[in-house]
Amino acid sequence: MLSPHSPKQNRLLAALPPGDYARLLPYLEFMPMPVGQTIHEPGAIITHSYFPTTSIVAPLYSVESGASVRLSIIGNEGLTGISSLLGGASTPAGVVVQSAGSGYRMKTSVLKKEFERQGKLQYLVLRFTQALMTQTAQNAVCNRHHNIEQQLCRFLLMNLDRLPGHELQMTHEQIAVMLGVRRESVTQAALKLQTVGAIQYSRGHIAVMDREELEDSVCECYSVVNDEYDRLLWNHPMAEPAQTSTRKDTSEELWPVS
Repeated sequence: MLSPHSPKQNRLLAALPPGDYARLLPYLEFMPMPVGQTIHEPGAIITHSYFPTTSIVAPLYSVESGASVRLSIIGNEGLTGISSLLGGASTPAGVVVQSAGSGYRMKTSVLKKEFERQGKLQYLVLRFTQALMTQTAQNAVCNRHHNIEQQLCRFLLMNLDRLPGHELQMTHEQIAVMLGVRRESVTQAALKLQTVGAIQYSRGHIAVMDREELEDSVCECYSVVNDEYDRLLWNHPMAEPAQTSTRKDTSEELWPVS
């Protein structure tokens, strides 16, 4: 049975072989993640990667006018700071906590050393990266071509899939930023969903009462993204990565623990 807080609440970490997980465990630091916290500043050097467990984070893209939009979310299925593993030390987007909870963080220098072993972590991170790219692209298409009610259903379902319950602590203003629309549009769409019994809404709190109603109303973008995550990560045979003659013993420490 998992303890109340465990790195294995993150599905990517839980999918690692026991030896790989044990090697990383001493370097994982538990972190409370309050809503609105910026865990990566735009353009700043990425010093830590975060593995959300009960929280959700989102890359935040801004323009000179001050407007911003979040085109993807990351929850217990993945990690942040991918660019530091792929050769980039920073990204132009910041990353903020969208739904409060907790997670674990690890120094990127340590994670990069494990990534470069070309083992299961690299295998999973690359597949997660492809799934995240699909989510980002599909969300951009959805925001352009589907109505606000469909977008809101997609948003609610994607968040529910990454949270342990059926409730979200989130304001209409926060949802509007995520969808790149006016707050008033979100309020009108939420009222329609509440009228048909799909959700109950009070200030800063959304409870999903009828998930089937949301699934009936959502556009195809939700299933496109979910199918890609399932194909790449959860339903795909986890073939053992090719071994190399330079691979070191799995019991070796990655870095001095400080």
